Amino acid sequence: MTATTIANPRLDRPRGGRLTALARHSTALARRSLIKTLRTPEALIDVTLQPVIFLLLFTYIFGGAISGGDRHGYLQYLLPGMLGQSLAMGGIALGQNLNADIEKGVFDRFRSLPISRSAPLVGAVFADIVRYLTVCVVMLGFGAVMGFRIGTGPVAAVAAIALSIGFGLCFCWLSVLVGMLVRTSGAVQGVMFLLVLPLTFGSNVFVPTASLPGWLQAFVRVNPMTPLVATVRGLLVGGPVAGHLFWTLVWMAGFLVVFVPLALRAYARRA
Repeated sequence: MTATTIANPRLDRPRGGRLTALARHSTALARRSLIKTLRTPEALIDVTLQPVIFLLLFTYIFGGAISGGDRHGYLQYLLPGMLGQSLAMGGIALGQNLNADIEKGVFDRFRSLPISRSAPLVGAVFADIVRYLTVCVVMLGFGAVMGFRIGTGPVAAVAAIALSIGFGLCFCWLSVLVGMLVRTSGAVQGVMFLLVLPLTFGSNVFVPTASLPGWLQAFVRVNPMTPLVATVRGLLVGGPVAGHLFWTLVWMAGFLVVFVPLALRAYARRA
């Protein structure tokens, strides 16, 4: 090989450009994450068993008191909201896993590979699509067994699932950021619960906004979970969608604009 060949910049340039290389590397690392999940199926408890327990708990223990005895009617109201809550809580595991990989030295090996710097984080987020899809299938499937019925149609239902997964993929970058900042994976769970629980319970997931105290209504109206739940509820059981959808998309864009750069910067400092 001649010196001219070695210095040829066309050979040093990543095949297909940076974005193509990032997509290729992220896909490979997402496949790694999925294989890891399949080998440890207990890691899926938070997106399989946990949503079922929450759905049963709130429908049959609290549903009668909240709805005045109409548990079936409350299930129609509750399940779309629970879908958003389960997706938000399902993203907590992402930050935990990334934090654990850093502590185990996995990211030290990634740095030695000729891959895009951000590929490990993007790949981990891509792999979470399977987790979020699992949440949607479990919630809607088990909800149908309990008596939940989609009141719109298959196209609207698919749109609700796609929007929920898209929101989850944007929101999970908050978990990625926390995973890069705190020292242990256990601390990730503690911090994320402190952030997620006020968002899910201080929203329209379980009760209508109008039934809450005035000061709490002000928080609910600016809560990113509120327009998501209202949109999914409209797509699954009927109701206004357009205005809620607009604010949901605004929040999704905001999560990406704010938390992706912060997460990548924190990752560069730590890994």
